[in-house]
Formats: sequence, structure tokens, C-alpha cells
Amino acid sequence: MKQLFDEIQQLIGYKFTNIDHLNQALIHRSSLNEHKEFTESNERYEFLGDAVLELWVSDRLFNLFKKFDEGKLTNLRALIVCTDNLAKVSLGFNLGKFIFLSHGEENHNGRQNNSILADTFEAIIGAVYLDGGVNSVFKFLDLHLTSSITQFSAQKIYKDPKSIFQEIAQSQQGITPQYKTISEFGPDHQKKFEVGVYLGDKLIAKGEGNSKQKAQEAASLIATKILNNKN
Repeated sequence: MKQLFDEIQQLIGYKFTNIDHLNQALIHRSSLNEHKEFTESNERYEFLGDAVLELWVSDRLFNLFKKFDEGKLTNLRALIVCTDNLAKVSLGFNLGKFIFLSHGEENHNGRQNNSILADTFEAIIGAVYLDGGVNSVFKFLDLHLTSSITQFSAQKIYKDPKSIFQEIAQSQQGITPQYKTISEFGPDHQKKFEVGVYLGDKLIAKGEGNSKQKAQEAASLIATKILNNKN
């Protein structure tokens, strides 16, 4: 275990003062039944990390792009914090290798699952914040997400995933997407949502997240890839 913790700390560029914070951030809820020593999943850490991430992104965009109005800042922020981008960043330091998963989740490619990777990355953000405070977590995020700001701002496409899919759907099929909640699961304080995006009566894709907005974004990203691959 110590070897794995040493390895991930080296990869993420942060050494924990209290290693228990890192351990907690890596506990996916699926592992609780198989690891009796785990009493709680990483979802509370994920909740905290999500808020810290939004503050960091808002601060950096506000100061970097002084001529952007609220709409552009909001859409650029949405691209940076969306599940697809956070999962991509996580793959850059092989985060999936270190997550505590059930055998079933692992057998279903949980270590490459975008939602699990993004959620765990947010949990690590929460862990770094608890361990080192605001300055430490901002340095951590500067290291891992500054390149995302550079990438998305250079594209000059400041649109969130739902807006991008809507434009594609209207252009190709003349239909405005509709989002419907398919299911909700988990306790009230750790609720997860599964949302479907539809064109007319046809289900195009499904996405999951710890809020309806995140689930809609995840669904729209998958749906965009599906429509683009048809052309």
C-alpha cells in the first residue's frame, strides 16, 4: 500500500502530510462491501473538491480574461470542469490504477470509466485542500489544469457541452435535444443521477453525475461523439 501511495503522490506532484486524506479520496463506493476496513466512500471529498475546483477555475479565468463577459467565462469554465476533461487529465497520471474498486466495477472497465475518473480526481482535489489548504490546492490545480485553460481558450470556442451538442443536432436533424432523468440512486446526501438525451423520442446517449447538470453534460458529450461519427 505504501508503495502505491508513494507512486501516486509522485505522479500528481503533491506529498500529503496526512496520508489518510489520500486514502479516503481513492475509495469508490463500489468497494465498501468488499473492504470491511472502509467505512465511507470518497463522495464527501468529491463534493468538497467540486466546490474548490469551481473556485480555482473562476479565479483563474476572471484574472486571465479581463475582457470576457459572464457568458464566455461561464462557458469556458464548463468546458474545463466537465467530466470528459477531468477524466482526460486523470488518465495523464494513470489515476485509474490507484482507485479502490469492487471486482465487479473493475471487470466492467471501471478504471477507464470517465465518470469514476472525474469524480475521483475531484475527491483528490478535496483531499489536497484538507491536507494543505487553499495555497496548496491552487498550486496542485495550476499544475494539472492550466494546460486545459490554454487549450480551450486557444480554440476560441467558449461553449459548454450541451450547447455544442444542441448546435450539431439542430444542424444535422433540425431537432432540439431534450434531457430526461432516467434514474436517481444513492443516499440523499450522496445522490447520483442518470440522464438521457433525446432527439424526439429517440434516446441518443446516457450520462451519469453527482448532479443533474453533470449528468446532462456527460450525456451530451457522448451524444456529440455519436452524431459526429455518423458523418
